[in-house]
Amino acid sequence: MPPLATRVHAPVLLAPASPRPAPRLCLASGARGVGGGFRRGALASEKPAAAAVAVAEKADGEGGGGGGEGEGPYDAIVIGSGIGGLVAATQLAAKGARVLVLEKYLIPGGSSGYYRRDGFTFDVGSSVMFGFSDKGNLNLITQALEAVGRKMEVLPDPSTVHFHLPGDLSVLVHRKYEDFINELISKFPHEKEGILKFYDTCWKIFNSLNSLELKSLEEPLYLFGQFFQKPLECLTLAYYLPQNAGDIARKFIKDQELLSFIDAECFIVSTVNALQTPMINASMVLCDRHFGGINYPVGGVGGIAISLADGLVEKGSEIRYKANVTNVILENGKAVGVRLSNGKEFFAKTVISNATRWDTFGKLLKEKELPEEEKNFQKNYVKAPSFLSIHMGVKASVLPAGTDCHHFVLEDNWNNLEKSYGSIFLSIPTVLDPSLAPEGHHILHVFTTAGIEDWEGLSRKEYEEKKEAVANEIIRRLEKKLFPGLQDSIVLKEVGSPKTHRRFLARNDGTYGPMPRGKPKGLLAMPFNTTSIDGLYCVGDSCFPGQGVIAVAFSGIMCAHRVAADIGLEQKSPVLDAGLLGLLRWFRTLA
Repeated sequence: MPPLATRVHAPVLLAPASPRPAPRLCLASGARGVGGGFRRGALASEKPAAAAVAVAEKADGEGGGGGGEGEGPYDAIVIGSGIGGLVAATQLAAKGARVLVLEKYLIPGGSSGYYRRDGFTFDVGSSVMFGFSDKGNLNLITQALEAVGRKMEVLPDPSTVHFHLPGDLSVLVHRKYEDFINELISKFPHEKEGILKFYDTCWKIFNSLNSLELKSLEEPLYLFGQFFQKPLECLTLAYYLPQNAGDIARKFIKDQELLSFIDAECFIVSTVNALQTPMINASMVLCDRHFGGINYPVGGVGGIAISLADGLVEKGSEIRYKANVTNVILENGKAVGVRLSNGKEFFAKTVISNATRWDTFGKLLKEKELPEEEKNFQKNYVKAPSFLSIHMGVKASVLPAGTDCHHFVLEDNWNNLEKSYGSIFLSIPTVLDPSLAPEGHHILHVFTTAGIEDWEGLSRKEYEEKKEAVANEIIRRLEKKLFPGLQDSIVLKEVGSPKTHRRFLARNDGTYGPMPRGKPKGLLAMPFNTTSIDGLYCVGDSCFPGQGVIAVAFSGIMCAHRVAADIGLEQKSPVLDAGLLGLLRWFRTLA
């Protein structure tokens, strides 16, 4: 997702998160004018911390950071404070574990972080928040916050996204399911039966998931308990586990334009078309947007990570910033700790990596031979492209009254859906929360897929010129399709490339996550949280169930449950455990 657009040098002190506003950050120095690319300077808090103090590690050359005997042992060390890592950490802390989170940057959240400029509060990544309702079992963000005694005020979004598609096809995904289905049927009346059957199948899967207590699929006592309590729901999920949304859609729908619309529905979830999107993933998102709805946290998305981090500290665990992990330490083949770039070492019973699997096994582990399980993962999945992002402050007058919060634009050709710069996703969170911008202004977050290869080998001058040229073309397209006069209304503009994502989010090639090499067998090939290295776990979008806020939160909850069982905080059966892990790994070989 989009980059943190500020270079930072000084530690941040975080006050306890509150619904309004999020802790305010300001530029210490070095700002440049509008349109001049990223402003550089230090982030500093405008208020002293009242509770959780973010400990900052000393960087290379700052002195006092070296080696020694290390610190610990902890029950778990979590590398990175993205939503997946923070959910895993807070779930473990809530179970009584002593957890240390190590974050390379100065604030938590990763691509769910935030930054401030001239009175504007920008979400780093997506502003579309799933899993934030007050009902069901898939409100995973709400559950994660509650586990550490946190609650955030949210604003309900009356819609999920407004599609602007080839052939002037316009579809608004209303919060109320019946309104959305009626609108879609009005566009494709001849496919009414197929539309109802496809989305009914989504609901069957969603309702099965939503009826279960979601924990680790790698923990046999949990699985057997759920099966005996909810056998039909478990069998439903097992049936759809190896299936993709595109195959299911084609069972019921023949109209190619409608199938292309379902491709677009899946693309904004997974950055791939429906034939490559697991049906379970699609169902989670396509139904939760109506069941719990899209709800935006007051003060911005960055408040989620800050609330989780504060809750973690209040539970007696720690989070350290400017803590750049360079190595996972192995002893006799077991992960026992980590080493930072300044030489300091920390030790724990378990290590959880919130980095991508490419970064975890390609950089953090210094083993010459890639484990067989990771070879299989890389055989089945490639790195999805990154994004070009544009964060803008604009005059409010450029937006028509009643403008929707989220838009997806694909103007002329369905074949451009998955091409770099082909489609545009736009969020305007100030439609919901005006406090994010100065009075009389709005925020626009614009994202379009882009590969890092387009941005390599450029001089600094060429790089800045290309950012400006590509951004201006995207703005021109939005101006033509949605908002005449947009260019002249801009008062602040910052552009991030895939290289920016790689640098600030520490993601291999700036990737948004894994993408199937071909047509996958649903989620069968997706790795879970355990790895072939004893004591090492992975969490986040390169683990089951994949990309998106609700998916990585699910990954975090599953990981915490599995780790808790392995360190004795949850009941487990060693015999069943070994059998289940072997069975899951065998299933993945089938994919």
